[in-house]
Amino acid sequence: MAIPSSLFLLILPLLAPTFIFSSPVQDPEQVVQQVNQSIRNATIARRNLGFLSCGTGNPIDDCWRCDPHWEKNRQRLADCAIGFGKHAIGGRDGKIYVVTDPSDRDAVNPKPGTLRHAVIQDEPLWIIFAGDMVIKLKEKLLMNSFKTIDGRGANVHIAGGPCITIQYVTNIIIHGINIHDCKRGGNAYVRDSPSHYGWRTISDGDGVSIFGGSHVWVDHCSLSNCNDGLIDAIHGSTAITISNNYMNRHNKVMLLGHSDSYKQDKNMQVTIAFNHFGEGLVQRMPRCRHGYFHVVNNDYTHWEMYAIGGSADPTINSQGNRFLAPDNVDSKEVTKHEDTPQSKWKHWNWRSEGDLMLNGAFFTPSGTGASSSYAKASSLGARSSSLVSSLTAGAGALGCKKGSRC
Repeated sequence: MAIPSSLFLLILPLLAPTFIFSSPVQDPEQVVQQVNQSIRNATIARRNLGFLSCGTGNPIDDCWRCDPHWEKNRQRLADCAIGFGKHAIGGRDGKIYVVTDPSDRDAVNPKPGTLRHAVIQDEPLWIIFAGDMVIKLKEKLLMNSFKTIDGRGANVHIAGGPCITIQYVTNIIIHGINIHDCKRGGNAYVRDSPSHYGWRTISDGDGVSIFGGSHVWVDHCSLSNCNDGLIDAIHGSTAITISNNYMNRHNKVMLLGHSDSYKQDKNMQVTIAFNHFGEGLVQRMPRCRHGYFHVVNNDYTHWEMYAIGGSADPTINSQGNRFLAPDNVDSKEVTKHEDTPQSKWKHWNWRSEGDLMLNGAFFTPSGTGASSSYAKASSLGARSSSLVSSLTAGAGALGCKKGSRC
């Protein structure tokens, strides 16, 4: 079918080269405008292509899931990101690498065809899987820059050993992977590129550890039951989007910011959107320090202690989320100002806009509401909290089948 000239003109700007910078987003208000415009363009494009029948209003999913031939153009996914991690192109401009071997016997000399061999290469790669597999890593998986791990079309589990580390690299996409039961590793040599390997100390056992990383997008993964955090971002990491994930059965879910004294995290910007925080979760959804955090259109159906917490003056912008409090009368509060007297935390900029509070849930706001601060913690236009069910219905790793809509 020929593409109408009006539609081509809408798509043309999306095809222009993207310039990547490893610095904080300098004009977040411009990011909001760009995201909203891309959502409008995508809506018009879907209408012209007859895709609206499968649209959910989730701008990431509506960008690619309506296409029954998604597997023939996998790298198009990289153009669907939103929020502070929207420029994470992963391996979009590289070759497809097919993982055929789930083994991980040698962390220094990985076998071709394994996931470890794929992620350490210097060139951009879009990594997919030949079939269903469970990968038990011998040591943590040290990724090189410009890589996508794309689990669509296969049931892929990284479980039972150390898991994914994104350390001092950029442009990473993790999509469609089941990540669970991650263990500590270390006191071992591990290769991180074709030309370098080094001694690694004991790791924490995170599902995904982002350490000094930038332009990172974790989307449609299912995460649970790891030794430390499910997703942690520390040591100056920034330009991150965590979206469409399903998280359950875990204590300390997500840490964003290394420590109260580590001031380099002041530039951290993270978008947390369209995730489902499910059963068996206790706290840290997320726990923030120093930076700017946009928590938007997530579904919080379970927590035991609190949902969103922080210390060291982070800016938290909560918009359009649904919070269902536990029955415990002592755990109704969504927020927790960690280890800080009210005389200090009352100045932190934490706000709730359009959030739906159920079963007695309540959010304790603070700060003066300085617009400049919230501008740095804004990354996309929030939908109504009444739409959270449909926006998050597909959270977690999807059961995509080739030749049909995902």
